[in-house]
Amino acid sequence: MSDEEHQFESKADAGASKTYPQQAGTIRKNGYIVIKGRPCKVVEVSTSKTGKHGHAKCHFVAIDIFTGKKLEDIVPSSHNCDVPHVNRTDYQLIDISEDGFVSLLTDNGNTKDDLRLPTDDNLLSQIKDGFAEGKDLVVSVMSAMGEEQINALKDIGPK
Repeated sequence: MSDEEHQFESKADAGASKTYPQQAGTIRKNGYIVIKGRPCKVVEVSTSKTGKHGHAKCHFVAIDIFTGKKLEDIVPSSHNCDVPHVNRTDYQLIDISEDGFVSLLTDNGNTKDDLRLPTDDNLLSQIKDGFAEGKDLVVSVMSAMGEEQINALKDIGPK
């Protein structure tokens, strides 16, 4: 063949898809769906009957899992919708920096320093107050479609 060595530039991810297709008629309340390019949790689903022109339609009302905004979509029930891969991971809180980033301890002993404090004021004050009191705090981090955000807090007692 050829004696040349080919150089390939890596483009970060391993090709794992951020979403997977699922038939609209099978998506239920409390499931996840992508609406207008945003990962959302379904809060209401209503299905209309087949009409003169064929398809039954699913009307989804969903809330963006990161911003909390309400989004709606109407899709024929036989068509596929994108469903985001949503993961929730618990990390122990080590430190809060002055610029609003948190330092978290992963399961394998490494630290994760690329997450900001949550925008939800209630959760933000709980984290800051608990950290100031010296409690051991575990935060739940929700990740979907390349975004991550702290969305819950557990108190596992004093240090």
